[in-house]
Amino acid sequence: MEFSNRQIERYSRHLVLKEIGIEGQKKLLGSSVLVIGAGGLGSPVLMYLASAGVGTIGIADADEVDLSNLQRQIIHSTKDIGKPKVQSAKETINVMNPDITVNTYQDFITKNNILEIIKNYDFIIDATDNFLAKFLINDACVIAKKPFCHAGVIRFQGQLMTYVPSKSPCYRCVFKNPPPEDVVPNSKQVGIIGATPGVIGSLQAMEAIKYILGVGELLTGYLLTCNMLTMEFRKIKLPHTHDCAVCGDNPTITTLVD
Repeated sequence: MEFSNRQIERYSRHLVLKEIGIEGQKKLLGSSVLVIGAGGLGSPVLMYLASAGVGTIGIADADEVDLSNLQRQIIHSTKDIGKPKVQSAKETINVMNPDITVNTYQDFITKNNILEIIKNYDFIIDATDNFLAKFLINDACVIAKKPFCHAGVIRFQGQLMTYVPSKSPCYRCVFKNPPPEDVVPNSKQVGIIGATPGVIGSLQAMEAIKYILGVGELLTGYLLTCNMLTMEFRKIKLPHTHDCAVCGDNPTITTLVD
Protein backbone atom coordinates (compact mmCIF):
# COMPACT_ATOMS: atom_id res chain seq x y z
CA MET A 1 0.00 0.00 0.00
CA GLU A 2 1.08 3.56 -0.70
CA PHE A 3 0.54 6.33 1.82
CA SER A 4 -1.19 9.52 0.76
CA ASN A 5 0.43 12.85 1.65
CA ARG A 6 -2.19 13.33 4.38
CA GLN A 7 -1.39 9.92 5.88
CA ILE A 8 2.33 10.67 5.84
CA GLU A 9 1.61 13.86 7.77
CA ARG A 10 -0.94 12.22 10.10
CA TYR A 11 1.38 9.38 11.12
CA SER A 12 4.66 11.33 10.87
CA ARG A 13 5.50 10.82 14.55
CA HIS A 14 5.12 7.08 14.07
CA LEU A 15 7.16 6.99 10.88
CA VAL A 16 10.26 8.36 12.61
CA LEU A 17 10.12 5.74 15.36
CA LYS A 18 12.45 2.87 14.51
CA GLU A 19 10.03 0.48 16.25
CA ILE A 20 7.25 1.49 13.85
CA GLY A 21 8.34 3.25 10.66
CA ILE A 22 6.58 2.68 7.34
CA GLU A 23 6.26 -1.08 7.70
CA GLY A 24 4.90 -0.83 11.22
CA GLN A 25 2.32 1.74 10.18
CA LYS A 26 1.24 -0.58 7.39
CA LYS A 27 0.77 -3.32 10.00
CA LEU A 28 -1.40 -1.03 12.10
CA LEU A 29 -3.54 0.02 9.14
CA GLY A 30 -3.96 -3.63 8.15
CA SER A 31 -4.88 -4.81 11.65
CA SER A 32 -8.18 -5.25 13.49
CA VAL A 33 -9.03 -4.86 17.18
CA LEU A 34 -12.35 -5.51 18.92
CA VAL A 35 -13.14 -3.42 22.00
CA ILE A 36 -15.86 -4.90 24.20
CA GLY A 37 -17.26 -2.03 26.22
CA ALA A 38 -17.40 1.62 25.14
CA GLY A 39 -17.34 3.12 28.62
CA GLY A 40 -14.61 4.35 30.95
CA LEU A 41 -11.95 1.89 29.78
CA GLY A 42 -13.16 1.54 26.21
CA SER A 43 -13.15 5.30 25.56
CA PRO A 44 -9.37 5.88 25.77
CA VAL A 45 -8.69 2.51 24.15
CA LEU A 46 -10.84 3.41 21.15
CA MET A 47 -9.45 6.91 20.80
CA TYR A 48 -5.81 5.82 20.94
CA LEU A 49 -6.31 2.87 18.59
CA ALA A 50 -8.09 5.11 16.10
CA SER A 51 -5.50 7.87 16.31
CA ALA A 52 -2.72 5.28 15.90
CA GLY A 53 -4.29 4.08 12.65
CA VAL A 54 -5.53 0.61 13.59
CA GLY A 55 -7.40 -0.02 10.35
CA THR A 56 -10.47 -1.89 11.60
CA ILE A 57 -11.98 -1.33 15.02
CA GLY A 58 -14.97 -3.22 16.37
CA ILE A 59 -17.07 -1.79 19.20
CA ALA A 60 -19.45 -3.97 21.21
CA ASP A 61 -21.76 -2.35 23.78
CA ALA A 62 -25.52 -2.56 24.39
CA ASP A 63 -25.88 0.62 26.45
CA GLU A 64 -26.86 4.21 25.68
CA VAL A 65 -24.98 7.31 26.78
CA ASP A 66 -26.26 8.99 29.94
CA LEU A 67 -25.15 12.09 31.78
CA SER A 68 -23.34 10.21 34.56
CA ASN A 69 -21.06 8.57 31.95
CA LEU A 70 -19.47 11.84 30.86
CA GLN A 71 -17.29 12.18 33.97
CA ARG A 72 -15.02 9.42 32.61
CA GLN A 73 -16.25 8.14 29.23
CA ILE A 74 -14.37 10.67 27.13
CA ILE A 75 -15.35 9.36 23.71
CA HIS A 76 -18.91 10.62 24.35
CA SER A 77 -20.14 14.19 24.90
CA THR A 78 -23.26 15.99 26.12
CA LYS A 79 -24.83 15.99 22.66
CA ASP A 80 -24.61 12.17 22.64
CA ILE A 81 -26.86 11.62 25.67
CA GLY A 82 -29.49 9.05 24.70
CA LYS A 83 -27.52 7.67 21.74
CA PRO A 84 -26.28 4.10 21.64
CA LYS A 85 -22.69 4.14 22.86
CA VAL A 86 -21.51 2.28 19.77
CA GLN A 87 -23.00 4.97 17.53
CA SER A 88 -21.55 7.81 19.58
CA ALA A 89 -18.10 6.17 19.64
CA LYS A 90 -18.17 5.47 15.91
CA GLU A 91 -19.07 9.09 15.14
CA THR A 92 -16.17 10.34 17.28
CA ILE A 93 -13.73 7.99 15.56
CA ASN A 94 -14.98 8.92 12.09
CA VAL A 95 -14.35 12.60 12.83
CA MET A 96 -10.94 11.87 14.36
CA ASN A 97 -9.57 9.59 11.64
CA PRO A 98 -11.32 8.83 8.34
CA ASP A 99 -8.80 6.01 7.66
CA ILE A 100 -10.59 3.75 10.13
CA THR A 101 -13.30 1.20 9.40
CA VAL A 102 -15.60 0.92 12.42
CA ASN A 103 -17.86 -2.09 13.00
CA THR A 104 -20.51 -1.78 15.70
CA TYR A 105 -22.32 -4.44 17.71
CA GLN A 106 -25.12 -2.91 19.75
CA ASP A 107 -25.82 -5.97 21.80
CA PHE A 108 -24.84 -7.71 24.99
CA ILE A 109 -21.96 -10.15 24.54
CA THR A 110 -23.25 -13.66 25.27
CA LYS A 111 -22.20 -17.25 24.80
CA ASN A 112 -24.34 -17.28 21.64
CA ASN A 113 -22.65 -14.43 19.79
CA ILE A 114 -19.15 -13.86 21.15
CA LEU A 115 -17.30 -16.48 19.09
CA GLU A 116 -18.88 -15.20 15.88
CA ILE A 117 -17.96 -11.60 16.76
CA ILE A 118 -14.34 -12.16 17.81
CA LYS A 119 -13.36 -14.52 15.01
CA ASN A 120 -12.35 -11.82 12.51
CA TYR A 121 -10.25 -9.70 14.89
CA ASP A 122 -6.52 -9.88 15.58
CA PHE A 123 -6.74 -8.71 19.20
CA ILE A 124 -9.53 -8.34 21.76
CA ILE A 125 -9.85 -5.70 24.49
CA ASP A 126 -11.89 -6.50 27.60
CA ALA A 127 -13.16 -3.06 28.62
CA THR A 128 -16.20 -4.36 30.51
CA ASP A 129 -17.20 -3.58 34.07
CA ASN A 130 -18.62 -6.86 35.37
CA PHE A 131 -17.10 -10.19 36.28
CA LEU A 132 -19.43 -12.45 34.30
CA ALA A 133 -18.53 -10.65 31.07
CA LYS A 134 -14.83 -10.85 31.88
CA PHE A 135 -14.93 -14.60 32.43
CA LEU A 136 -16.96 -15.08 29.25
CA ILE A 137 -14.46 -13.02 27.21
CA ASN A 138 -11.55 -14.95 28.71
CA ASP A 139 -13.07 -18.35 28.02
CA ALA A 140 -14.09 -17.41 24.47
CA CYS A 141 -10.62 -16.04 23.66
CA VAL A 142 -8.90 -19.13 25.05
CA ILE A 143 -11.21 -21.47 23.12
CA ALA A 144 -10.88 -19.40 19.91
CA LYS A 145 -7.12 -18.88 20.44
CA LYS A 146 -7.41 -15.09 20.41
CA PRO A 147 -5.05 -12.77 22.31
CA PHE A 148 -6.72 -10.26 24.59
CA CYS A 149 -6.03 -7.65 27.25
CA HIS A 150 -8.08 -7.61 30.46
CA ALA A 151 -8.44 -4.58 32.70
CA GLY A 152 -10.46 -3.61 35.72
CA VAL A 153 -10.84 -0.29 37.57
CA ILE A 154 -12.54 1.05 40.68
CA ARG A 155 -12.11 4.18 42.83
CA PHE A 156 -8.38 5.08 42.41
CA GLN A 157 -7.14 1.57 41.55
CA GLY A 158 -6.67 -0.34 38.33
CA GLN A 159 -5.18 -3.56 36.99
CA LEU A 160 -4.46 -5.18 33.64
CA MET A 161 -2.95 -8.29 32.11
CA THR A 162 -2.53 -9.69 28.60
CA TYR A 163 -3.20 -13.21 27.40
CA VAL A 164 -1.53 -14.72 24.33
CA PRO A 165 -2.57 -18.28 23.42
CA SER A 166 -0.16 -20.97 24.66
CA LYS A 167 2.27 -18.31 25.94
CA SER A 168 0.74 -17.06 29.19
CA PRO A 169 -1.76 -17.76 31.96
CA CYS A 170 -5.32 -16.67 31.33
CA TYR A 171 -7.68 -14.63 33.50
CA ARG A 172 -9.21 -17.80 34.95
CA CYS A 173 -5.74 -19.07 35.95
CA VAL A 174 -5.57 -16.09 38.31
CA PHE A 175 -9.15 -15.55 39.46
CA LYS A 176 -10.63 -19.05 39.02
CA ASN A 177 -14.36 -18.21 39.13
CA PRO A 178 -16.58 -15.12 39.33
CA PRO A 179 -17.19 -13.90 42.89
CA PRO A 180 -20.69 -14.30 44.33
CA GLU A 181 -23.12 -11.60 43.22
CA ASP A 182 -22.95 -8.33 45.19
CA VAL A 183 -19.82 -9.36 47.12
CA VAL A 184 -17.54 -7.00 45.18
CA PRO A 185 -18.89 -3.42 44.94
CA ASN A 186 -19.04 -1.63 41.60
CA SER A 187 -18.10 1.94 40.71
CA LYS A 188 -21.70 3.14 40.98
CA GLN A 189 -21.64 2.09 44.63
CA VAL A 190 -18.15 3.24 45.67
CA GLY A 191 -17.18 5.71 42.94
CA ILE A 192 -14.33 6.13 40.47
CA ILE A 193 -12.13 9.03 39.45
CA GLY A 194 -12.31 9.48 35.68
CA ALA A 195 -8.55 9.55 35.13
CA THR A 196 -8.19 5.99 36.49
CA PRO A 197 -9.82 4.26 33.49
CA GLY A 198 -8.07 6.87 31.34
CA VAL A 199 -4.66 5.61 32.46
CA ILE A 200 -5.54 1.92 32.42
CA GLY A 201 -7.37 2.12 29.08
CA SER A 202 -4.37 3.87 27.53
CA LEU A 203 -2.18 0.98 28.72
CA GLN A 204 -4.60 -1.50 27.15
CA ALA A 205 -4.32 0.35 23.84
CA MET A 206 -0.53 0.18 24.16
CA GLU A 207 -0.68 -3.59 24.69
CA ALA A 208 -2.75 -4.01 21.51
CA ILE A 209 -0.38 -1.79 19.51
CA LYS A 210 2.71 -3.65 20.75
CA TYR A 211 1.11 -6.98 19.89
CA ILE A 212 0.28 -5.83 16.35
CA LEU A 213 3.77 -4.41 15.80
CA GLY A 214 5.59 -7.28 17.51
CA VAL A 215 7.69 -4.90 19.61
CA GLY A 216 8.45 -4.52 23.30
CA GLU A 217 7.29 -6.75 26.13
CA LEU A 218 3.63 -7.56 26.68
CA LEU A 219 2.03 -8.11 30.08
CA THR A 220 1.90 -11.84 29.42
CA GLY A 221 2.41 -13.72 32.65
CA TYR A 222 2.07 -10.55 34.71
CA LEU A 223 -0.65 -8.52 36.41
CA LEU A 224 0.07 -4.80 36.51
CA THR A 225 -1.67 -2.99 39.36
CA CYS A 226 -1.66 0.69 40.17
CA ASN A 227 -2.86 3.04 42.87
CA MET A 228 -3.45 6.53 41.51
CA LEU A 229 -3.41 8.14 44.96
CA THR A 230 0.09 6.92 45.80
CA MET A 231 1.31 6.43 42.20
CA GLU A 232 2.50 2.95 43.08
CA PHE A 233 2.69 0.48 40.20
CA ARG A 234 3.32 -3.22 40.85
CA LYS A 235 4.07 -5.87 38.25
CA ILE A 236 3.11 -9.22 39.76
CA LYS A 237 4.29 -12.46 38.17
CA LEU A 238 1.41 -14.86 37.57
CA PRO A 239 1.51 -18.65 37.73
CA HIS A 240 0.35 -20.68 34.73
CA THR A 241 -1.81 -23.27 36.45
CA HIS A 242 -1.81 -26.58 34.63
CA ASP A 243 -5.17 -27.43 36.21
CA CYS A 244 -6.90 -24.29 34.87
CA ALA A 245 -10.45 -25.16 33.87
CA VAL A 246 -10.14 -23.55 30.43
CA CYS A 247 -6.45 -23.39 29.42
CA GLY A 248 -4.99 -26.19 31.56
CA ASP A 249 -3.68 -29.58 30.51
CA ASN A 250 -7.13 -31.16 30.84
CA PRO A 251 -9.68 -28.38 30.45
CA THR A 252 -13.19 -28.92 31.76
CA ILE A 253 -14.59 -25.79 30.11
CA THR A 254 -14.81 -26.55 26.40
CA THR A 255 -18.07 -24.75 25.62
CA LEU A 256 -19.25 -21.33 26.73
CA VAL A 257 -21.77 -20.50 29.42
CA ASP A 258 -23.25 -17.11 30.35
